[in-house]
Amino acid sequence: MTRTALITGASSGIGRAVASRLLDQGYQVIGLSRTVDDSTFEHDRFTGFQADLSDLAALPDRLSLLLQRFPIIDSAVFCAGQGLFGCLEEFSYGQLRSVMDLNFTSQAYIARALVPMFKRNKKGDMVFIGSEAALSGSRKGTIYCASKFALRGFTQALRDECGKSGLRITLINPGMVKTSFFHGLSFTHGESASHAIEPEDIAKLVSTVFEMRSATILDEINLSPSSTVVRFKS
Repeated sequence: MTRTALITGASSGIGRAVASRLLDQGYQVIGLSRTVDDSTFEHDRFTGFQADLSDLAALPDRLSLLLQRFPIIDSAVFCAGQGLFGCLEEFSYGQLRSVMDLNFTSQAYIARALVPMFKRNKKGDMVFIGSEAALSGSRKGTIYCASKFALRGFTQALRDECGKSGLRITLINPGMVKTSFFHGLSFTHGESASHAIEPEDIAKLVSTVFEMRSATILDEINLSPSSTVVRFKS
């Protein structure tokens, strides 16, 4: 039976790599982001669904429409997110709110919409893309780390809630990944191939999680490049 996967942040980075991988494996893929549309992938099994995850007031109605249009979703990969780094006092109150809203609260909204359907069907997979920032707080990472710590605690609690319902919850915590995530930041990974994870590596891991037999759950997976090098931009 063909599986149907919802992927947030499918228009770029990790989300795009995951979508491409699952399409190659025969999945129906629904890409959810602010800019995605059917032309994001020229593939007859890809459908774009636009939703602004930063607009929490409008998100419940968009998610309700999503489930009306696609009641056969049986898996989801949560890739959307943004980085914000610096000393706490450097950020406006609005910036603090926006990072928490996108990196954590919007993800919880989407999970809230999907969980009842997955529980009724007694099956489903949800893979959340966290970060190594959820493992240890770091200087100039107060808000970003907090958002990823929140996501990690959420997945741990949700896994416990859903353990007997057939719904599997997995958290993947990557280190530095070679994507556009760093374009607006003051730092990036090193230039060697060993200094960053490729998004395709994470996509392969997501497909492995989905392919595990239903009685096996991969709770939490930490990924790191073989050499961690931080390069500051001039």
